[in-house]
Amino acid sequence: MPSKPASSPSPEADLAFLRSIVEGGGKPSITLAICYLAGGLLYGIQCLFHVGQIFGLIRWPDLANLVFVIGITVAVCGIIAWAAIRDMRESGGGNRGPLATRTLNAGFSSAGMVNLAMIIIFGIGATRDHDFAIWLYYPAVVFGLQAAAWSVAWGLKKKPWMLATSAGGWLTAVALGVLVRQPEQYLYVCTAALFLLFALPGWIMLREAQGRTVSGAA
Repeated sequence: MPSKPASSPSPEADLAFLRSIVEGGGKPSITLAICYLAGGLLYGIQCLFHVGQIFGLIRWPDLANLVFVIGITVAVCGIIAWAAIRDMRESGGGNRGPLATRTLNAGFSSAGMVNLAMIIIFGIGATRDHDFAIWLYYPAVVFGLQAAAWSVAWGLKKKPWMLATSAGGWLTAVALGVLVRQPEQYLYVCTAALFLLFALPGWIMLREAQGRTVSGAA
């Protein structure tokens, strides 16, 4: 974080200092980037797998299908755990970085906690009522929460791709909520959204983080 000069020669200097704190120059969280990229790619591949099943291109035994789905989830969780441990080691366990970066990370972490609550709520509801469509509302809520988080990110960073991701998340949330009784169309929308609104932003953040790491080491 930049240090403020002992004396401020003008109000413009004070405003420039405050702006440097808010905008920051630190790298995006590599953990966040990897989680988005891995989650979007792996769950997107799982959705493509189900699309292949719909078109009859994939005809695996039920046990093989189950192993594949569980394997995707295990892989995502493993990557997230590895990225979190790596991030903590590099930061020394501290909460470092510019205010904007820390605020952004806190916003996405809060959205993650809400996601966990939604898993329990919709999972229990779908099981109790024997209606899988109830569970399908969960991804719609996830994209809605992500839209809110990306809106905060855009407010802090003012990067157009963040605003586009927020708008795309909002539209996806509405589309999925409307299509819960139309599983094929629902799957198509979800597949595209995972690649475009999770994997792509993750790739962008990872490139930014790696680019700043290289420039900082130069």
